[in-house]
Amino acid sequence: MRILLASPRGFCAGVDRAIDIVELALAQEERPVYVRHEIVHNRHVVDGLRDKGATFIEDPEDAPEGAMLIYSAHGVSPEIRDRAETQQLHTIDATCPLVTKVHNEVRRMVDDDYEIVMIGHAGHVEVEGTMGQAPDSMHLVETAEDVERLEVRDADRLGCVTQTTLSVDDTRDVMDALARKFPKIVLPKRDDICYATQNRQDAVKELTEHADLVLVVGAPASSNSNRLVEVASRRGVPSYLIQSADEVDNAWLEGIECVGITAGASTPDVLVQGVIQHLRDHAPGEAILDSLPEVDEGVRFKLPRELRQA
Repeated sequence: MRILLASPRGFCAGVDRAIDIVELALAQEERPVYVRHEIVHNRHVVDGLRDKGATFIEDPEDAPEGAMLIYSAHGVSPEIRDRAETQQLHTIDATCPLVTKVHNEVRRMVDDDYEIVMIGHAGHVEVEGTMGQAPDSMHLVETAEDVERLEVRDADRLGCVTQTTLSVDDTRDVMDALARKFPKIVLPKRDDICYATQNRQDAVKELTEHADLVLVVGAPASSNSNRLVEVASRRGVPSYLIQSADEVDNAWLEGIECVGITAGASTPDVLVQGVIQHLRDHAPGEAILDSLPEVDEGVRFKLPRELRQA
């Protein structure tokens, strides 16, 4: 059986940066370090940081006055920042710079008296943070059907942003529906979409040209991991989301000649290696490891100034 690895896969630059921020804070700080929400959506990563001393909370009030609070890669609303300030917390922002870019775009459009449509998944922590930038001026849509029901104050002054962990493919139908209903809407530029999300979906498409089965290593709460499963399934290849090798059902391997493996943007490579070893141990016949051509995405994000100085 052939085991074929996607490229790129796993950690993106925003996740790398967020984890580095927490680890550096833990190493440098004498005061307790709290993190608002899971720093990234991966249980293995969160448990590892918890073991090193990080405490994960949802509400700033759950941290004692004067403690350090790190905002997760998904970003937060101004309300959360205000509550942290009231609690006199020392804060470090691990928001992915691509999410920050969207937040800045929202505020700019609101200053220009625009209403804003956000394409995203209700309840996702990134969506909550972005919608919180201008709660009285934003509308959330998930589907083209949502667009048909949408009513706005002024269709001539309407903008649009997206959840960064959606790809161009994910949003195309909704953007087309918005353009039809609101011809003057200002749609987001392509570079507002997370490069890592699009690249990983493109890699899965290539994977499905060869694989009879696709395993996506990622967390159930990870939007981009779930989208990878959907991309493979839409292309007619059975696909499963697993958190680790323990969740591989060996019955899936029966009659399979090539298994494709990829990982969400918040998945550490150690979990992928565990799945590879499981397949080697349980695959019928000899397991041959192969990979799509390696891709260097060439993206690096700077650490916050306070940590760079330290």
